[in-house]
Amino acid sequence: MTAKPHTESRPRIYDGDGDVLMEADRQANRLVIMPSGDPRKACPERHRIRIQWGQYLLADMMTRRYRTLICGVNSVDNSRGIISALGEMLPTSQWDNESITKYARGYAELSPDKVLVLKYDMDDVKVFALLRPLNRDAYSLEDLRTGFNKVAEMTETRWDRTPCASVSFLGAKSNRLVDKEGNEPSFESVLQTMYQAGYRGDVYPSVRMWELAPTGVFATYPFPDSLKVMRSGGF
Repeated sequence: MTAKPHTESRPRIYDGDGDVLMEADRQANRLVIMPSGDPRKACPERHRIRIQWGQYLLADMMTRRYRTLICGVNSVDNSRGIISALGEMLPTSQWDNESITKYARGYAELSPDKVLVLKYDMDDVKVFALLRPLNRDAYSLEDLRTGFNKVAEMTETRWDRTPCASVSFLGAKSNRLVDKEGNEPSFESVLQTMYQAGYRGDVYPSVRMWELAPTGVFATYPFPDSLKVMRSGGF
């Protein structure tokens, strides 16, 4: 008697008919996450940035999934920024928009042209905020590089400050990021800048990026070499 060949069944995500019912149509906000890397390979070095597609940063901060947040701050008004939202939501934080902005203004007046990294202790969460130069209404990618050089020094050798997560600085309301042409840069340019500066924590994309299907996205950076091959005309 011959044994029947073993065939693996298709993995299911949901109970019952959930998989069929949840097939996204073209009208739905959706992401196409592309696999990359080899799941059998691992090393202790922090050699990549994780991209937290589909996750809400404020919710993860409130539930203590991270010790440190990296974001922006300015010396004028942070009422629409994540730093003020977090400061007012954390139950043991003594920071609010007024005190956050006043603290930033003191440093901005002393060093008006520098990108400093200010530390805000919100008890459950430490915030490392890149201070926007005084007379500018947006960050440049070079500002981001300067700030994340310091952030990497402050986090990568301090396990008491990890895990850490950063905003993407894209789609920001209080602290915008622009390229040399004055336009918002690509997410890849932001990730490349952070990575080259030495940052290896997590990054949360802007919620607007959750609507980019059918463009595929990766869950880590650096992106796989296959993307370079396709850009050069391969595949």
